[in-house]
Amino acid sequence: MQRDATIAFVASSAKEARLAHARLSARYTHVSPEEADIIVALGGDGLMLQTLHQFMGTAKPIYGMNRGSVGFLMNDFSEDDLMERLAAAERSVVHPLLLNVRDIQGETHTARAINEVSMLRETHQAAKLAISIDGKERLGELVADGLLVATPAGSTAYNLSVGGPILPLNAPLLTLMPISAFRPRRWRGALLPNYAKVAVEIIEPRHRAVAAVADHTEFRDVTHVEISMDRSLDLVMLHDPGHSLDERILREQFGV
Repeated sequence: MQRDATIAFVASSAKEARLAHARLSARYTHVSPEEADIIVALGGDGLMLQTLHQFMGTAKPIYGMNRGSVGFLMNDFSEDDLMERLAAAERSVVHPLLLNVRDIQGETHTARAINEVSMLRETHQAAKLAISIDGKERLGELVADGLLVATPAGSTAYNLSVGGPILPLNAPLLTLMPISAFRPRRWRGALLPNYAKVAVEIIEPRHRAVAAVADHTEFRDVTHVEISMDRSLDLVMLHDPGHSLDERILREQFGV
């Protein structure tokens, strides 16, 4: 961090986060988020994702301090030595997924995801999905509750919950995982190169309605989904030395 770098504070609606915001704002010189060089986010992982989305395309580094419930992406909270911690912080750079969808009305929509893009059944009927990679059909019919594509940064989130592998942050890979697959029974997902373009065709979209979700953005009644990594956008998170996202992901693999 440059010596003259300016900071801004943002906080979740949680009581602990709002209190931390008030105390840090009183202690440290700060500017508005739009003017700041660095954003200090006070909350949990949900706030970190929200802040990364809010400032996507600005290249502003985000330094999170945990005032939430999970905090996997966050640093430990302390009111002391904030400027020194920012100066010593290590950068983790991630790229979002780009989601393009077409819905049952023929409308097209676009969104980006930092963790994952998921396709989820909307009703009691299981989804039927045809999966193509780089223009070649790889699975003609997946019958499941859904499907997800996750980045390395998101591999410890929903991806892990459905049995997907944890990926090192710098792994040039994406995970493709079924959600509660019924058929084919033995398909357990795939690892894809991060330049792969994933296309999913929804079979019987009116009878078996499917929603596509990019982090917090949902599109319902989709008929066709395309997913790829958007390397044009760098998202920068700052972590204290020894607590980088790489280190956290490595620790997670050993359950510590």
